[in-house]
Amino acid sequence: MKTSSTATADCTSDCDVLVIGGGPAGSTAAALLAERGHRVTLLEKAHHPRFHIGESLLPANLPLLEKLGVADAVKAIGMEKWGAEFVSPWHDHKQTFEFADAMDKSMPMAYQVRRAEFDEILIRNASFKNARVVEGCQVQNVDFLPGNEGALVQGRHDDGHTETVHARFVLDASGRDTFLGNRLKAKQRNEKHNSTAIYAHFTGAERNTGKAAGNITIFWFEHGWFWFIPLADGTTSVGAVTWPYYLKTRNKKPLEQFLQETIALCAPLSEKLQHAQLSSPVEATGNFSYACDHTHGSNYLLLGDAYTFIDPVFSSGVMLAMQSAFVGAETVDTCLRHPEQASAAFKRFDRAMRTGPKVFSWFIYRVTNPTMRDMFMGPRNIFRVKEALLSILAGDVFGKTPIHGPLLIFKGLYYTASLLNFRRTLKAWRMRKRNIRPVDEAGATVS
Repeated sequence: MKTSSTATADCTSDCDVLVIGGGPAGSTAAALLAERGHRVTLLEKAHHPRFHIGESLLPANLPLLEKLGVADAVKAIGMEKWGAEFVSPWHDHKQTFEFADAMDKSMPMAYQVRRAEFDEILIRNASFKNARVVEGCQVQNVDFLPGNEGALVQGRHDDGHTETVHARFVLDASGRDTFLGNRLKAKQRNEKHNSTAIYAHFTGAERNTGKAAGNITIFWFEHGWFWFIPLADGTTSVGAVTWPYYLKTRNKKPLEQFLQETIALCAPLSEKLQHAQLSSPVEATGNFSYACDHTHGSNYLLLGDAYTFIDPVFSSGVMLAMQSAFVGAETVDTCLRHPEQASAAFKRFDRAMRTGPKVFSWFIYRVTNPTMRDMFMGPRNIFRVKEALLSILAGDVFGKTPIHGPLLIFKGLYYTASLLNFRRTLKAWRMRKRNIRPVDEAGATVS
């Protein structure tokens, strides 16, 4: 990636804001900025609809969908999700959390969605709001120009021709491709967490009944945890998020066989899938957890997964992506219209980008710890700590809901229980330290 004015290609277009990627973050930011009158170009390498994992929304998504004007369209494709269920092989009961019991009672539900449909709704909305949306065009290079001249962004279309766009501002919403993060050498492996995933869609899975039919279920098992996400058309998304060493034990087994063998290790999940059939190819991904060492530059922002990704256990990905787009659009609007206020706007953006991952990561780093499992499986509402926990599960981490005091008490209870079970805690800490090592350090054979 270049950082000086050395590009010689002729510009074929220009805009105020160039957005890399048409997922939830990119499409949301493009719609918001176009609505404010900015000339926006969005370049997306794929064509919508396209498959994507991460189908579970949070209640905190719904106000954002309302502001975008797409709430009814999402409702039409969604499966109502009123809560989350946790199943543990170390406990003899299931634990269900209902979002209506959180501190803020105004967000009692969310949706499970097919991401192909959901993402298409968002990107078409950006186009409807007059953003220039170009699909089948992969960004190849960004050449940042000196001073306040913006950047030259080069994209290659499916038919092979290239296009160079001059933009005043660039938003990287490339997701796990982390376009700018890679080229700026800003992307770093998360030293505190490391996981992999293998997943697919099934038909014919046994679901909960009644109001709980759309609830997400989290199944803990020896090597990590599973998600079980019911979709409106009868399909169920199932995935295993595991420690890196486990995925490498696959060796040369076909992914389908390995997923089925992994499911068999979790009896409650296996029972739900005993009459189910695969309805999609099985896919796998590694290096789930990473972060870039900064959130922005003088004329670019990193949105959503282009900045950081930890672990999908709390279904926070889409909500954090869209939230970053809202604060990102506000930041860009300020920088373009009131450049004298840019410094303060960048500080607000940086703080907002770090807030969500920080709140969720404390729980994510500990969610497989036996003390944390006990607290999830036997929640108590002392000093409203259960309500605060439910607020986290609902994604209510950016508003004015007073969760911070009860969360401090929750953490105090966690640390106290950990000390009272010191031997178990020490054993769990040592095991986790081994589990999160990169696979080459763990001595696993790469398949």
